[in-house]
Amino acid sequence: MSTAVLGQIARDLVLLTDTVPGPGGTVDVHRRLELLGGKGANIAVTLAQLGARPILVGVVGDDVTGSRLVERCVEDGIDVRGVRRRRGTESALMVDIVTDDGQHRYLEHVPPATLLTGDDLDPVGGLVEECDSAVLQLQQPAPVVRCALGMLRARGALVVLDGVLQDENHREPVVAGADVVRMDAREAELWAGRRIRDPEDAARVAAEVLRLGPGLVVLAVGDQGDVVVTPQERLLLPQVDTPVVDTTGAGDAFVGTLTWALTSGRGPVEAALRGCAAAALTVGRPGGRPALSPGAVEELAATITPLPLG
Repeated sequence: MSTAVLGQIARDLVLLTDTVPGPGGTVDVHRRLELLGGKGANIAVTLAQLGARPILVGVVGDDVTGSRLVERCVEDGIDVRGVRRRRGTESALMVDIVTDDGQHRYLEHVPPATLLTGDDLDPVGGLVEECDSAVLQLQQPAPVVRCALGMLRARGALVVLDGVLQDENHREPVVAGADVVRMDAREAELWAGRRIRDPEDAARVAAEVLRLGPGLVVLAVGDQGDVVVTPQERLLLPQVDTPVVDTTGAGDAFVGTLTWALTSGRGPVEAALRGCAAAALTVGRPGGRPALSPGAVEELAATITPLPLG
């Protein structure tokens, strides 16, 4: 069983420091990590670590960094036949500055040429259509997402959307073609066009998304947890009380694990519980790269008690 992941691939540079300097200031970095990153790659790594067979569809440059990123994907057990090497461009770079209080600041260099185009999908169309499930990471251009969605719907694959499209004109048609939608707290408020006050408010927003066609909607609600809405249930999955080093990659681990659990036959709530567990296991490490196993995910998921919402 294969899962296609359409999304960003980048080099992650993680810098751990006591504090961030002001203008003209200098601070020491006490640890530095250089990792395979980007939301698409992080989700694919999550799936591979849990025993799935991810096929990554994304773009890197034709630079040395791009070669190293592809090599690392292969080492992680990711199928890279869908990764394009774009001539004349640099690979994307994410700089994650993490201070000792657990706060992070991002610097991103994402050349436009590292985003997917319709031409990139043409050579991998058959590859995508062979998959039983797919995650569409919505930092990609809307026309590309809609093209991939059409391929997957024709196949009858389970489609999981991660995030929200920037282009409002395409948001509802794309959501209407998906089976599962997951948004973090910022993305949920972008969709709603307003501040989301609490889990009950998030559940109302999720129910509006659900009416467009998906069978499962999961919205993060700040530090309170995740709201899960299906046609039958509205629940809050409380945030797991674990030490937090860096929240980078928590949402990616959630989405990858949610997809893995659904394709393994878990029900919507059971799958979301495992997503919460994976996110909690990821925030205890610097950088967005997860370090997961099915056993650890199952063990922590068993400790989470869903709370009903009105």
